Amino acid sequence: MRSDVGVYWQLVKAGFRRQSHYRLAMLAGLFTNLIFGFVRAAVLGAAVHANNGFGGYDRGTIGAYIWLSQGLLGAIAFWIVPDIVERIHTGDVVIDFLRPIDIQFAHLAEYLGRAACTLLARALPSILVGVVTFGLAFPTTAGPYVLGSFSLLLAMTLSFLSMFAVSLAGFWLIETRGLRALHMILGTFLAGLFAPLHLFPDWLRAIAYATPFPSMLQWPIDVLSGRTTGFAALELVVVQCFWLVILVGAGQLLLRAGRRKLEVQGG
Repeated sequence: MRSDVGVYWQLVKAGFRRQSHYRLAMLAGLFTNLIFGFVRAAVLGAAVHANNGFGGYDRGTIGAYIWLSQGLLGAIAFWIVPDIVERIHTGDVVIDFLRPIDIQFAHLAEYLGRAACTLLARALPSILVGVVTFGLAFPTTAGPYVLGSFSLLLAMTLSFLSMFAVSLAGFWLIETRGLRALHMILGTFLAGLFAPLHLFPDWLRAIAYATPFPSMLQWPIDVLSGRTTGFAALELVVVQCFWLVILVGAGQLLLRAGRRKLEVQGG
């Protein structure tokens, strides 16, 4: 068990190093984050100013939502193409099945390393710009940051496991780009990227809550920003843990089914 943990830790570090090589891409991503952050801040800030009690947000709390969501974009896996997609397409995944480590956890470990690098390069500068230019309301005690950090780790994990499970459809489909695009569109909307879920009508908010997507963005933002505290914040983390079990189990079942389905030809 200890040796397995060491292998996964090495994969985390390898993912961090891999992502650190894309300095220009991360700089471009940061620039894009800032531009859209200012646009969203202008629109939602005006809405808050014009409507008192706008979903329970004021200028400081809506600013925290905007700049945290912008900063976390690079660490959430809605836009990535997992390596497993190409490996299934080429048949190289058969080699992965022969390795003594779990495929799902190996890819997850490498992704978490990449996400950690992105947090440092894109999230922290984005939030700092938001603090300087907009004025954000953040908690004054350590509790929300400790629990929020754990919630953020769960969010990154859930986002990857969700995209990974969708990508495993490649065992049965020739092309998965359409399925992954649908996952991205629905996921980002129901996760609360375009607008906080607290502003959704009741019926739409109920649909969102029945999916794992709020656990990938809205919930960690609520905990980190201090919008949700105490026992209610713990409940959000418990919900994230519930979806973690579901998505890990779904990925394992799909991998086993895919292994039975897999046929390697011409090699």
